[in-house]
Amino acid sequence: MVVDEQQSATAFLLDPASYGMAGQVEAIETHISRIFLIDGRAFKMKRAVKLPYVDFSTPALRLAACEKEVELNARTAPGLYLGVRRITREVDGKLVFDGAGQMVDAVIEMVRFDQSRLLDRMATAGELTPALMTAVARMIVGHHRAAPKIHNGTGSFNLMGVLDINEAGFGTSHVFTKREIETFARAFRTALARHSGLLDRREAAGKIRQCHGDLHLRNICLFDGEPRLFDCIEFNDQIASIDVLYDLAFLLMDLWHRRFPELANLVMNRYLDEADDEDGFVLLPFFMAVRAAVRAHVTATQVEEGSADSGKLTAEARSYFELARTFLQQTPPRLVAIGGLSGSGKTTIAEALAAHIGAPPGARIVESDRIRKAMHGVPAEARLPDKAYRPDVSDRVYNEMAWRAGLILSEGGSVVADAVFDRPADRERIEKAARDRGIPFFGFWLEADPLVLWRRVSERKGGPSDATIDILSRQLQRKAGQASWRRTDSDRKAVDIAAELRRCWQRDASETLCTAS
Repeated sequence: MVVDEQQSATAFLLDPASYGMAGQVEAIETHISRIFLIDGRAFKMKRAVKLPYVDFSTPALRLAACEKEVELNARTAPGLYLGVRRITREVDGKLVFDGAGQMVDAVIEMVRFDQSRLLDRMATAGELTPALMTAVARMIVGHHRAAPKIHNGTGSFNLMGVLDINEAGFGTSHVFTKREIETFARAFRTALARHSGLLDRREAAGKIRQCHGDLHLRNICLFDGEPRLFDCIEFNDQIASIDVLYDLAFLLMDLWHRRFPELANLVMNRYLDEADDEDGFVLLPFFMAVRAAVRAHVTATQVEEGSADSGKLTAEARSYFELARTFLQQTPPRLVAIGGLSGSGKTTIAEALAAHIGAPPGARIVESDRIRKAMHGVPAEARLPDKAYRPDVSDRVYNEMAWRAGLILSEGGSVVADAVFDRPADRERIEKAARDRGIPFFGFWLEADPLVLWRRVSERKGGPSDATIDILSRQLQRKAGQASWRRTDSDRKAVDIAAELRRCWQRDASETLCTAS
């Protein structure tokens, strides 16, 4: 009877006359929802499903979920959600919106936006840019800062619940063999045990919050020219009450799965720059693995529902399954330092390299310009006065860089250090961070003709660097290029330079060649 009633409600929502609007109704289906698009509106209905992690089996439960979804999403997508509409059956048997009869179902009414502005479609079209993803990262930081703290068990207990849901979900599907699932589950339990202490400390520090919970590219859109997070988890508080970095990890995993590793690395770095949450960085590969496993079991569940695209869904479920296993592989840490005068392209090369160093989502970039701005309490793009570049201030900046690099390396993460590094003492500090921990170090010095450097500095717009022609001139007068690190001509395309530097450490089995010219 429940299915029959929802079929009637679905037929009602497919009929343009039900809305009093002109035009065709376009329907989109997900594993737990149906969305109906007409004119300038979108109507979202919860499917009558009962799964290990969600129960929409009655109209009352679906109404409550709709009301909660509107309430929660108003925080991150203002203006997008308009309210909840009840579908009722009147005495003549007809269905109407918000009538006096018995409620058959409920839907959420939303403003219809251009579907090409969904970030998953923008990704397919090659329209995701560093500037857009930086704005997304900053919006997520703001959402997490405002989200309520949740103290309901330890951090490891919280993730144990996610693993339990995953295993139950896999148990409802025949896409994977029993042996595969058991091996998969053991690998996750082992990883959880390894990270349990840090997870528990983060919970005690208030890092578990009421988050979005389903933060992948399809649930982010451009609305009124700004990125908006929508369609958060409203149906299961356990799934949404999570570590803030586990929330972020869904987006990172999605970008990685779609083969955008550089953007995943950029989002991670911009998020951590804003959030000052370095201690959780080493958890991201594990969090991304859990997120990939979630997608694997959810997609496998759709196969069991008899979808016409079962072959495609099976392949997709397996791709997420294999990706999760890749994320679980432990990768030894390393420290790569990129030095050079202003205009030599340090930041560009650092960003091109970072995604390919260490475990996904790549290395943490420790950048002198951003640290200096943070020390002065200003945004990365703000300009600082000359006094912010006095030698004593620079000493503090380089000490902070070495300290941060050492902290991340000690916990098993990889680092790319990006700074001028023209003073021997500054190079020694960063080298020592790796040497003290027995971790491989690679130092690169980028060189270019002074005319190239002057042109680049004079044409630079935006970004965290405050370098001017005068600053570059002083650097050149100090003959700062006498670094002991491997010298590399930077008057080339960034992709070629990055490829050369990667080959340098890949061909050096002893990992010592690249520490000297």
